[in-house]
Amino acid sequence: MSLAHPKFAYEKGLHQIGDGAYAWLQPDGGWGWSNAGLVVDGDQSLLVDTLFDVPLTQTMLAAYRDAEKAAEQVNTIVNTHHNGDHCNGNCCCPDAKIIAHKLTAEHMASEPPEMMVGFLEAAPELGEMGAYFTSCFGPFDFKSVTQKLPDTLIEEETTIKVGNKDVHLIPVGPAHTPGDTLVHVPADRTVYTGDILFIGGHPILWEGPVQNWIDACDRIIAMDVETIIPGHGPITTKTGVEEVRHYLVTMRHEARARYEAGMNYKEAAFDIALGVFDDWGDRERIIVNCATMFHEFGAQEKPEITELFAGMAEYANARPQEKAAV
Repeated sequence: MSLAHPKFAYEKGLHQIGDGAYAWLQPDGGWGWSNAGLVVDGDQSLLVDTLFDVPLTQTMLAAYRDAEKAAEQVNTIVNTHHNGDHCNGNCCCPDAKIIAHKLTAEHMASEPPEMMVGFLEAAPELGEMGAYFTSCFGPFDFKSVTQKLPDTLIEEETTIKVGNKDVHLIPVGPAHTPGDTLVHVPADRTVYTGDILFIGGHPILWEGPVQNWIDACDRIIAMDVETIIPGHGPITTKTGVEEVRHYLVTMRHEARARYEAGMNYKEAAFDIALGVFDDWGDRERIIVNCATMFHEFGAQEKPEITELFAGMAEYANARPQEKAAV
């Protein structure tokens, strides 16, 4: 089953969705290779997310400017959540108002790009985990980033204007992260989901509870939209949303059974047969997903990030994969 929207190829760069609606795609959609968007009406423009570093974001902004005069001076940025691949490029738009959920801003401040620089510099001494971390994040120029935090914070559903277009900001976290926010543009029948959707790749449940993520999928499915731009992977339709929902429900069921059988989260992750999701990319994220769900089920300790990356490195080395086409 193809999860990609039939009208849009999964190719790097700018894709016009409709009149004043764009997506920026970065195959293969794995660690750090995120999507973003542009909404334009009249002389007003809004970015949905920036990218992981300054060079990537500058390339994207140049393409936006070529496509739309209004993008020459970006008015507003919405960060869908705090992970750096969706906000590190904020500094490329020094005059833009930046809107995000309050918890997104708090976690951005506690996880500056300098942290990634430090991890990468330490990686050569960290064996298997360091090699895995470098394979995920080594391609990005974190030293180029000067963190620019949101200046306009939301906690509830909020509607803003881009020209005459309504843009609905819909908090759905905590799920992937504490402050996940959907960006729905009814006039374009489009929704930008941030990392509530990974299409063709395993979602990663950093925060939970998983039911909030399932509810977020249901919220998208109920929308009157034709085009859905995920945080990672190809532009999709509601079929793609339904498959992500199916993944979350299935993995919760499988993890729960192993929790009740007395396994620890890592044993459970290695024991779960991924079935129809086996060819989705980054399947080692099942380690994090089991750890977060086990904590939700009642496990006392939530592992530190270094333990989680060590577990993912072990899983990835034990079960190497090639990503399938989506």
